[in-house]
Amino acid sequence: MPARRKARKRALDVLYEADMRDLPPSEVLRTYVDRIEKPRPDHLDYAISLVEGVARNLDRIDELISSYAEGWTLERMPVIDRNLARIAVYELLYVPEIDDPVAITEAVELAKQMSTDDSPRFLNGILGRISEFATR
Repeated sequence: MPARRKARKRALDVLYEADMRDLPPSEVLRTYVDRIEKPRPDHLDYAISLVEGVARNLDRIDELISSYAEGWTLERMPVIDRNLARIAVYELLYVPEIDDPVAITEAVELAKQMSTDDSPRFLNGILGRISEFATR
């Protein structure tokens, strides 16, 4: 698994736990990082930046997801899909060195591994619409 995909998976783990336990992502991140044995993997810094970035911009990210998720509310989305979308939207809007197609493809690939059969198509659609908005 490529390093950035591992980082996204770790970020997903933290955001998923925070979402399920209704805790601030920063609190879950702190305990998550403390549990990782040293030496820590190189990709951990990117995972931390993803979690912190999503947490810092959560209102805007959720607003966009809600606006472009046709027929879905954030609460109705599977928790994994919701948090994969958050990571990808953060990358689309705030990480210029990640190309939009890469951010979308990575979310779709993780959804194929970890979520429902419909999730990859759902995420591809919503993230594609948000990407179009972001590039205007």
